[in-house]
Amino acid sequence: MLDIKFIRQNPEKVKEGLAKKQVKVDIDRLLELDKKRRELLQVIEDTRAKKNKANEEIKRAKNKEEKDAIILKMRELDTNSDRVENDFQEIDKEFQGLMLQVPNVPDDSVPEGKSDADNKEIRKWGDIPKFDFPIKDHIQIAKNLDLIDFERGTKVAGFRGYFLKNGAALISMALWNYAIEFLIKKGFTPFVAPSMVKGFNFMGTGWLPQAKDEVYSVGEDLYLAGTAEVPMMGLHSEETLDESDLPKKYIAISPCFRSEVGSYGKDTRGIYRLHEFMKVEQIVLCKNDHEESVKWHEEITKNSEELVQGLKLPYRVVVNCAGDLGFGQIKKYDIEVWIPSQNKYGETHSSSYFHDFQTRRLNIRYREKSGEIKFVHSLNNTAIATPRILIQILENYQQKDGSVLVPKVLQKYTGFKKIA
Repeated sequence: MLDIKFIRQNPEKVKEGLAKKQVKVDIDRLLELDKKRRELLQVIEDTRAKKNKANEEIKRAKNKEEKDAIILKMRELDTNSDRVENDFQEIDKEFQGLMLQVPNVPDDSVPEGKSDADNKEIRKWGDIPKFDFPIKDHIQIAKNLDLIDFERGTKVAGFRGYFLKNGAALISMALWNYAIEFLIKKGFTPFVAPSMVKGFNFMGTGWLPQAKDEVYSVGEDLYLAGTAEVPMMGLHSEETLDESDLPKKYIAISPCFRSEVGSYGKDTRGIYRLHEFMKVEQIVLCKNDHEESVKWHEEITKNSEELVQGLKLPYRVVVNCAGDLGFGQIKKYDIEVWIPSQNKYGETHSSSYFHDFQTRRLNIRYREKSGEIKFVHSLNNTAIATPRILIQILENYQQKDGSVLVPKVLQKYTGFKKIA
């Protein structure tokens, strides 16, 4: 969440950020509650001080009459403090509820816009392939080469269910190994993260309460994560690190689950938009400094670009407009890889930074060399998500005879060069 001090000092900037993200929160009401809350806190603290003083006076009382007089005053203080405490609890509940509804403020460099249609291209890489034969989409390729079973997947898992098999299964595993090995060499620590996690992880990362319809609940205060970001951010919750521990660079793989509420009728064919998938995620915790966050944002985006470049897939990078940012995101890049059958780029990676929005909720702090305690900054980025990127691999590497070549960087993991 945002620091209330920041909201007090920059109410118009916060309101402007709300408008850009198309979120409605009554900031004036929030500031009114903040003022009342601080006033009541002061009264509570003053009352406690008076009670402590009265307790000391009772100990020093010379006789019963003097002691009884002090006790009578304490009872009056108790009556008043009960009323003030009740008022504070009511105001604090509304205050905390509103604070959870305030999104992060977009960076000034983020373009305005309402949806992904307003995202801005900032660079491209690679050449769009030219085919001298009629191309097939990934669904037809998968059917011809017996790579994906959609019919039995739907029978077993319901809508958007699927089985990856044969070469598709092996290429998926190769992609995970490729990404993890690449990032270990970049100094990232590997994790296999849990997918079933407690609610505080979702609240801390900003998924709850806003995106509760997108999250699967599997029990009392247990949910299925839509990305390894959720459990990995919970890893250091309620901890105070040393400045020398930073940055923390993690690469985590996990199954991911999303209900895709709001996307019905959209990308229903194939493996682009699924309820269950696998993802390798970069997580960075760094010092509380904007320039430090910007540096790491560019770095983790570059890592993902290098992974796609290694696959020899043409792509572009877009900066997301304010209306296409997540609740806690300050700035986000998407990497979109070329889909020949659709004659367009399709999103395969995203890269975001949050400042201390998540860590303030999760209470992840660090101690500077000076001894000052600050909240760390957090970032995350998709290294590889499967099976989505199989769309681009199958379509860009398809051959005239119906076979599909395996990207060279994956061949050492698959043990074969072609699917035929």
